[in-house]
Amino acid sequence: MKSSRLTEIAAATVGATQRRLPADIRPLARAVPVHYRAGPDASVLAEGFEPDLLGLFTGNPHGTEYSHDQPAPPQILLYVGNLWDLAEEDVEIFREEVRLTYLHELGHYLGWDEDDLAARGLD
Repeated sequence: MKSSRLTEIAAATVGATQRRLPADIRPLARAVPVHYRAGPDASVLAEGFEPDLLGLFTGNPHGTEYSHDQPAPPQILLYVGNLWDLAEEDVEIFREEVRLTYLHELGHYLGWDEDDLAARGLD
């Protein structure tokens, strides 16, 4: 499937996921831009991430945006090519993996660490 179609499906999935979030989290989720890429670029790989990375949160978590000298705007990157490969080209599995990966990365924005994410089933 073409990357543009995967991006469309992923964006629709993220939108549906945001609409199902608790009312107090929904505005926070909508404030964080989500970008869709086929896979991680060379700069991400140079930081030590694996080529099969599914998603990445960058920037400062909510509530800490202005506590750093050079605040980086928060963003979520979803790697649709890698998610598609993980889903073995099954659209329904792809949607579920996009949903889980988005929620995982959103959790990082909310300040949750890996243990917090695991406790919520988002590891």
